[in-house]
Amino acid sequence: MDRATEGGGASERMVPPTRVILEHARPRGLRSARVAWAVAAVAVAVALASAAANARYFQRDAALGETWHSLSRTAPSKVAIVDVAGAILGEGFATAQLEQVRRDPAVKALVLRIDSPGGTVSGSDEIHERIRRLLADRDLPVVVSMGGIAASGGYYVAMANAGRDDVIFAEPATLTGSIGVIIPHFDVSRLLERFDVADDSVTSGPLKEMLSPTKARDPGLAAREREVLQALVDDMFARFKEIVRAGRPKLDDAALEQVATGQVFTARQALEAGLVDRIGFLDDAISRAVELAGLTERTARVVRYQRPKSLAEGLLGIDAPTARGPWQSFAELTTPRAWYLCSWWPALVASGG
Repeated sequence: MDRATEGGGASERMVPPTRVILEHARPRGLRSARVAWAVAAVAVAVALASAAANARYFQRDAALGETWHSLSRTAPSKVAIVDVAGAILGEGFATAQLEQVRRDPAVKALVLRIDSPGGTVSGSDEIHERIRRLLADRDLPVVVSMGGIAASGGYYVAMANAGRDDVIFAEPATLTGSIGVIIPHFDVSRLLERFDVADDSVTSGPLKEMLSPTKARDPGLAAREREVLQALVDDMFARFKEIVRAGRPKLDDAALEQVATGQVFTARQALEAGLVDRIGFLDDAISRAVELAGLTERTARVVRYQRPKSLAEGLLGIDAPTARGPWQSFAELTTPRAWYLCSWWPALVASGG
């Protein structure tokens, strides 16, 4: 206890005790620990995001997983099921499966399992051409099994059957057909006018802004654009019909014109129109592929492929994003495209009239 004397008196005063320093050290320690954990969490998140963004690079040469589907588990000869599902945009899982088949000499036949409403003209044509070349190089029989929908670009891909007979199967509830081309277009220029907004883009020529949804057009320019676009659609539509003729050689020109209106058909209607050969399920298509390959249920092993998982998918159990940045994705989405697609989107021009 400290004491002090004032004016010679005996008065005493107590000096307050010094506070224990641990009262201040403990909160600082907690804050430091929290900051450290936060920094560590951010570092892990950044690392995972970086790995996910580069998933295509890391998985570029990874082989697909192969799983047994049916028939013999030990037979050396394989019948491969190649899935073409969802919108067809070109390179992707379907392409990877076809490359896997190309590298595997044990595959003796192919079953195309199509469940797609179609996709872009270029994407559908690319998948069709890859299948056609594969069949030519390997002399593989191919059988088509249609799922819930195999329309437009999905039907286009189904025509890569080398013109064989009795090889296209549609399930009883399948929707198919929709043979045609569509270029979707939305015109919001009048809406922008209500907000006093005008598209004042500078271009090298009046047709550079074709299909722009924000550009107001005078009737003369609009008619000129439509004429140019209709010519493009007609040319792509003519190629679609050529592909159908090659895949369905029994269809004469008159019969083809009757079904090439953009109409969607049920499986029964498609069978009557000659667009498919049989109504049956995947197992029926597999049996036909086994027969065409000269195999039996004991000598054929039916396999299916699975995507390889990226680092992020393996650690987090999620689908890794592509390497595209947000602006690149936006630019791709807003790029005018022609589609072999069964869709409710409004169209500027279409091949069906």
